[in-house]
Amino acid sequence: MRVVLQRVREASVTVQQEVVAGIGSGVLLLLGIARSDGEAEALWLAEKVAGLRIFDDPSSTKGGGSLSLAEVGGEALVISQFTLLAKTERGRRPSYSDAAPGVDAEPLYRCFVRALASHVSVKTGVFGADMQVSLINDGPLTLVLSRGEGEA
Repeated sequence: MRVVLQRVREASVTVQQEVVAGIGSGVLLLLGIARSDGEAEALWLAEKVAGLRIFDDPSSTKGGGSLSLAEVGGEALVISQFTLLAKTERGRRPSYSDAAPGVDAEPLYRCFVRALASHVSVKTGVFGADMQVSLINDGPLTLVLSRGEGEA
């Protein structure tokens, strides 16, 4: 399971020219699910995202991230993104053979969303849809997190 996390001032997702979800300050999460992923990876990754200290504490003089998404009351916008599992080592056309098929990925996507929602306000795109994502990056701060594929 792989997540591209971007700290944002705001983000929204549009499907068929209609905004289906939007958030204010928080994180935009692009979530890719591999064939080998299971519930354990989804739960671990949701906990990791909620607890990462990537937000500044305005009352602190230390600088740097000292507060988590949950601690600042931030929101999360979760977008399914199977292309994060692309293999690009050979040829010119990406292979998505490691990405879980939709029928397997959607329940894990929902599991991740539920687990994250136990910590913060979560909004989502439309699973499997062609989506347009807009954001105002904050920092910018972008992280790639993964769990599975042999990682502990």
